[in-house]
Amino acid sequence: MAVLTKLTAAEAKVFLRDPGAPAVVVGIPLALLLVFGLMPGANEPDPKYGGHSALATVIAPMAVTILLAMLALTLFPNAMGTYREKGLLKRLSASPVPPSRLLAAQLLVNLAAAVVVVLLIAGVGGLVLGIPLPGNPGGFLVSLVLGALALFSVGLLVAALAPTGRAASGIGSAVFFPMLALGGVWVPKEQLPVFLQHVADVLPLGATLNALRATWAGDAPEVLQLGAMAAFAVVSTTIAARVFRWE
Repeated sequence: MAVLTKLTAAEAKVFLRDPGAPAVVVGIPLALLLVFGLMPGANEPDPKYGGHSALATVIAPMAVTILLAMLALTLFPNAMGTYREKGLLKRLSASPVPPSRLLAAQLLVNLAAAVVVVLLIAGVGGLVLGIPLPGNPGGFLVSLVLGALALFSVGLLVAALAPTGRAASGIGSAVFFPMLALGGVWVPKEQLPVFLQHVADVLPLGATLNALRATWAGDAPEVLQLGAMAAFAVVSTTIAARVFRWE
C-alpha cells in the first residue's frame, strides 16, 4: 500500500506538472457546459426531453461523459504508451515494484481528476446556470462508476496494444471520435435513426451518456445500458490483461 501511495503521489505530480492535461480535462467539459448552457432556452422545460431542460438532460451529462472519455481513451493510454516507449515499464518489471502498481497509480490519478471535474461541472452548472443536481443520485453514482470502468477498460486495451505514446494517442482518437458520433453526443439519441439508437445504448460511451441523462432527469438507468457498461468493463479488461506487454 505504501508503494502504491508513493507512486500515486508521483503520478499526480507528473499529471499536474504538464499544464496541457489539466487544462484540457477541466477546460473542455466546462467550456461545453457554459457555451451550450448559455444559449437561449437551454434551461427551459422541453417536451422533447420529458419536460426537463436540455441543459440538465443533455448538456451536463454530455460534459461528464466527454470528460471520462478524454481521460480514458486519450490521456491514460498516451501516458502508458510513453512509459513503455521510454523503457520505464521494462525497468519496473525487473525491480521489486510490480509494474501493475504503476498501472493502478495511473488509474487512481485519472479517476481522481474525473471526480474533481464532475464536482466542478455540478457546482458551476448549479451556481452559474441553475442546473439541478441529478434527480436520481444513487442511479447517477452507479452509472458514473460503471461508465468510468467501461471506458477505462477500453483505454486499458488501447494501452495494452500501443507500443508508443504517439500510437496510443492515434488509436485512442480513432476509438474516441466514432464513439462520439455513434453514442449520441454530436446528435442527441432521440434524433438518431432507430438502429443507431440501439447502437448508442450498447457502446460504452453511449451507454454511459444515456444512463447519466436518465438519472440526471430523475429516472432509473436502463438495465441494457448498465449491462453493456459492465460487460465492456469485464471483457475489455480481460483481453487487455492477456495481451498487455510491459516492454
